[in-house]
Amino acid sequence: MLAPLDNETIFKKVFTNTEVFQHFVKDLFDIDITVSKIETEKRFLPPIANIDIKLDIYAETDDHRFVIEIQKIDYDYNFNRFLNYFISLLIEQQKRGEKYEIPQTVLGVVVITRPYKVNQLTGEPVHANIMSLDFNPRDLDDKIVMLWKHRLVFLNPNPKYQNENTPQNYQDWLDLFQLSLDKNVNIVLNLNNKGIAKAVEIAELDNLDATTVSEMKKGEAKKAMLNIYKNEGKDERSDEIASEMIKAGESNEKIKKYTGLSDNRIDFLREKQEKAE
Repeated sequence: MLAPLDNETIFKKVFTNTEVFQHFVKDLFDIDITVSKIETEKRFLPPIANIDIKLDIYAETDDHRFVIEIQKIDYDYNFNRFLNYFISLLIEQQKRGEKYEIPQTVLGVVVITRPYKVNQLTGEPVHANIMSLDFNPRDLDDKIVMLWKHRLVFLNPNPKYQNENTPQNYQDWLDLFQLSLDKNVNIVLNLNNKGIAKAVEIAELDNLDATTVSEMKKGEAKKAMLNIYKNEGKDERSDEIASEMIKAGESNEKIKKYTGLSDNRIDFLREKQEKAE
């Protein structure tokens, strides 16, 4: 059984392994790299602009051609955050260059490990398991003009957004995340992919040392507490909305539609409001 890859301890343990890291980058960006040092909680001093960013996983290739960062996101699906981190990496690279040159290609990966709701600027929801961003312009014939190699990739292993056109090299990693997050899914991992095989070996619960298990449990406990606080806040807000709708004379059916509260809870709030009056 795999340990959950949305757990910070497990995520970092797996993706700071050089074999996993290098195969992951190969599958996503189709480049062969060699890294000898992978950092976690990477900060830049002095901070870039007004935001002191902290990168989950960060590495530079041994030949100094690429900078790669991997972020696991399960707390804030503000896409401006991802863009800020990525642009900060570009700025950090430019600080090392001369005459506006960016000496290393910047590659970023964002792994979204929790369900999210994000709308496009058009108002349409985002329903994609893979998204990719590069910074190359297009001409009037809509042809890409290749000026830069920098890329940012989003992976969303949520099964609701599966796409039959997903390339196998991407699907292998989506399957790995999905299976680690939901033990009941019917997925057979591609262990012929050496990166996947190594990740499975590392994340296997029986292979984890006592310290890693202890840190993993602390992370799970913290996450559970955050969910409780989040749900309590949500319940309070639902009660507030329902109370205002009751004052406005709305029906239980309409209140349920907008708050998700049960008839019993709405009736309780009605009685509470009547007694207060």
